[in-house]
Amino acid sequence: MRSELYIDGTWKPSSDGKTFEVINPATEEVIHHIAAATAEDVDLAVKAARRAFDEGGWPKTTGTQRARYLRAIAAGIRARQAEIARLEVIDNGKPFPEADWDIADAAGCFDFYAGLAEQLDNDPEEPIALSDDRFTSRAVREPVGVAGAIIPWNYPLLMASWKVAPALAAGCTVVLKPAEVTSLTALELAAVAEEAGLPPGVLNILTGAGPVAGQAIIDHKGVDKLAFTGSGPVGSKIMAAAARDIKRVSLELGGKSPFVVFDDSDIEKAVEWILFGIFWNQGQVCSATSRVLVQEGIYEPLMARLIEETNRIRIGNGLDDGVLLGPLVSKKQHEQVVAAIEAAKAAGATVACGGTRPEGFDRGYYLRPTVLADVPLDSAAWTEEIFGPVVCVRPFRTEEEAVALANDSRFGLAAAVMSADDARAERVAKAFRAGIVWINCSQPTFTEAPWGGYKESGIGRELGRWGLDNYLEIKQITKYVSEDPWGWYIK
Repeated sequence: MRSELYIDGTWKPSSDGKTFEVINPATEEVIHHIAAATAEDVDLAVKAARRAFDEGGWPKTTGTQRARYLRAIAAGIRARQAEIARLEVIDNGKPFPEADWDIADAAGCFDFYAGLAEQLDNDPEEPIALSDDRFTSRAVREPVGVAGAIIPWNYPLLMASWKVAPALAAGCTVVLKPAEVTSLTALELAAVAEEAGLPPGVLNILTGAGPVAGQAIIDHKGVDKLAFTGSGPVGSKIMAAAARDIKRVSLELGGKSPFVVFDDSDIEKAVEWILFGIFWNQGQVCSATSRVLVQEGIYEPLMARLIEETNRIRIGNGLDDGVLLGPLVSKKQHEQVVAAIEAAKAAGATVACGGTRPEGFDRGYYLRPTVLADVPLDSAAWTEEIFGPVVCVRPFRTEEEAVALANDSRFGLAAAVMSADDARAERVAKAFRAGIVWINCSQPTFTEAPWGGYKESGIGRELGRWGLDNYLEIKQITKYVSEDPWGWYIK
């Protein structure tokens, strides 16, 4: 396991020599120590990224040249997929099959953006029709500059890939800060990039605390673009800080996503997707469909099956075979989720199942998957993101009621609908005020499709061609082509 900062193509300890602990959430054991970057370290990294962009020639490379590096990184990740996935498990807590899937997706993300980088070489300069034929004009796309990327702990390597891959494809240089509690695989990404021969300064990775290293990236005048995934309050602070220098900003923030299940749905299929929509990754998913609305006709039988299957989910260390629910990522997160359940009970909600530490797990940040019923609409459990394996379920009568309840949120990241009536499902999907909508499923995510939300769930889109656009500026180039003199001052 690596422990140093990656700055300007070299591995370095923090400038003050300080480190922080890496804790395995399954055992609560300290398994490693990692360098804690200072503001001075951030300054070195940003200056390295600036040189690589302004002087080193990275933005002047062709898309085909950048694609070779991206594909080499993808190949490097795949060559060590099982090893990196295991690091993800002991750092984050998720079951190994989930981590393995994540690492494969991360490699696929670099491959996808390699293809888009190549397309940039064939991207024609867009001619602009003008009202004055004495001029020609065209629009060209250019990299925005140095990107500061700050990522969360729920999908450590995958979230890094979602930002690093499109930024490098566009010709930007990057300073990346992973979450303090899950930094191991980000450092492995630096090692893979180094092995791929990525030029010094193009990618810099700094581990450390958000208020120190993260804040220094946000405040640094050498950063042109900030890309953040995380909580709404932090996103708001980043947006305010970015306003001082008019930095470009993209934000992927929280959610409280609804899942509407109509009474013509197959109950078994509905239960499977409800489980996947909330208990995957221990419910630590920004798009988790944590508010489930079930039409009255099937509410009771669906709840019975949901409780039965929830109680059957195998809990344990993510490295053990058959485990489908690992520990939460940290002691702090465990305490927050438990507190949210207690607050829901105090507000009048009923714990239909779960809500406590599982028997036999005295160590580790474990929590039984939880189903809450009778959740008041004005309670925090219904309105605020819990970010844990907790689902709130309520009945509804009509389609209009379901849509109104689904959209009654300050968030708008994702939403799902299940119905055997395709016309109704399409109608409800269009009525949702959310950036990501699933029909007859919940949570499948594809690199090719846009990802982002409405309202307080963020600004901008990641993934697909939209993710590349995050790191490109549009330049107008206008040329005077007439042989006639302009003749304004000189007649």
